[in-house]
Amino acid sequence: MPPLLAADIGNSHTVLGIIQDGEVAADWRIATDERRTSDEWSVLLRGLLGRAIDDVDGIAVCSTVPAVLHEWRDMLGRHFEGVPSVVVEPGVRTGVPVLMDNPREVGSDRIINALAAATAYGGPAIVVDFGGTATTFDVISASGEYVGGAIAPGIEISLEALGRRGAQLRKVELLRPRSVIAKNTVEALQSGMVFGVASQVEGIVDRMIAELGADPGDVNVIATGYLAPLVLEECRCFTDHSPWLTLQGLELVFRRNS
Repeated sequence: MPPLLAADIGNSHTVLGIIQDGEVAADWRIATDERRTSDEWSVLLRGLLGRAIDDVDGIAVCSTVPAVLHEWRDMLGRHFEGVPSVVVEPGVRTGVPVLMDNPREVGSDRIINALAAATAYGGPAIVVDFGGTATTFDVISASGEYVGGAIAPGIEISLEALGRRGAQLRKVELLRPRSVIAKNTVEALQSGMVFGVASQVEGIVDRMIAELGADPGDVNVIATGYLAPLVLEECRCFTDHSPWLTLQGLELVFRRNS
């Protein structure tokens, strides 16, 4: 199949990928700026992708930022009017039944992750997406239904809040410290972030598996998101790491709706 441009627009970052038959050939990660206009997005895309933008057969987009999605809609209509596009939102066919009190309020990226996980790994499954603003947990049943999840503060936003509100604390680089029992303030912050998040993830995943009533050995637990490598080795619960899960899900939705 011809290549597709997939765009996952998050609160902190936007991930772009050229994807073909489930494989990501090229990728870019840029800051999500709500002030950026549709014309600026077009210039940015053409600058990053170069000639590759002329080869794409379609564009698939999901966004958690309404203001940015508005500009993308305008950009697609004015600058890429000849390219088929799918914006994932309520009403777009994903093939994933959403068993929530209000299915329309579930972020499109979370439904896409559920679709990609169910397709690639089968259910029951739990997807943990490590974004800068939020860490999300999404649960897929054995029959591929989205049954719910949880949202926790993201690693970056938590570290930023500590640096902003703590009088004697400061911003530090997100790295794994030498040990859990830190010997200086920088490593103490790193320890709290890395090992704290790892323990949080393991605890929530364990509770979710118990609530599903499933055998832990039967549940696929998939890590995704650009911050996943920071804690991946510290968590015993993960069965798979899929860095491009959302982009792969976007391709599935595009093919289903085109």
